[in-house]
Order: sequence, then C-alpha cells, then structure tokens
Amino acid sequence: MRIYTRKGDDGTTGLLYGGRVAKHSPRIEINGAVDEAQASLGWARSQADPGSELDGLLVGLERDLWVLMAEVATAPENRHKLEPGRTLVTDEMVTGLEHQIDDLTARTVMPAEFVVPGQNPRSAALDVARTVVRRAERLVSAQPADDSRVRPYLNRLSDLVWTMARWQEGDEHLGVRQVER
Repeated sequence: MRIYTRKGDDGTTGLLYGGRVAKHSPRIEINGAVDEAQASLGWARSQADPGSELDGLLVGLERDLWVLMAEVATAPENRHKLEPGRTLVTDEMVTGLEHQIDDLTARTVMPAEFVVPGQNPRSAALDVARTVVRRAERLVSAQPADDSRVRPYLNRLSDLVWTMARWQEGDEHLGVRQVER
C-alpha cells in the first residue's frame, strides 16, 4: 500500500462510500478538528500509565472518534449505508459518555470555581484535548442539524474530558487560587 495517491493534489478529498469534496469544505474542517482531538487524546494517553483506567478510557474515546469521523465523511445521500456504532454515532455512545461523567464525578471532588489548567502533565494534556474537542463541536454547530448524534457526542465528550482532567488532578486543584466566576 502506498501512502500517497496524488488524488488530493487537486484540492479535493474522498468521502466514505464515494464522492469528493474540497479539502476546505465544512465536513472536512470538522474531521480535521476531530482528528486533532483524537491526536490530543492520544497525547494525554501518553501521560497515562499503560493499562491504567485512564489509558483504557482514552483508547475507547479515540476509537469512538473513528466512528464519528466516518459519519462526518459520508455524503448525505449515502447516510443509509452507515452502521450504528461502527460508522454512525448512536444514542448509546452519547449516554455511555454520560455514565462515564457520572462515575468520575462521583469519585472526584469537583471544583466550585474556574480551574487554572496545568496542575500536572496528565490534566494539562486533557485540558488541551478538551479545547480541541470544543473547536470540533463549534464547527459542527455551524452546520444544519439533521438526525445525527455527532453534535451531542462532541458536547458530552468535552464534558467528559474536562471531568477526566479534574479526576487526574485529584485534590491538587483545591490548593490553587481559583478565579471567581
């Protein structure tokens, strides 16, 4: 397999199930931001102990983002070809994030005020990942709504990544002077 195909030299890129769009099209901008989010989560995972709970959670999230990117990279006329949980974001994927948020929130003292990022390398990496997820969410929000669960997934994901950062800080954030809201 060759890495380069030269097909994109004309400024277009291929969609899942066929078709080509400009590399600057909104759907490709969204996938670019999600790709950055996935890489940012990978950077956060590099700060985790291999095999740890954090490592496992992040691998699962990175794999979910493949599903999300597949859905975004599909032209509307081919949506019927998407497979739930494989190439189509599902309600279960969104509620799964909510369960993870609830679980971590129950185990972590959450700050009552804004947090100053950077308590430790893991939480700092997660905070960077959260901001990239938020950018992807903003890009999705600018697109017409359809029956897609991409927008709610990204919204919950950013909440989960924020929660994970606080979980990884432990009580460290409680000793930092926080900015009042």
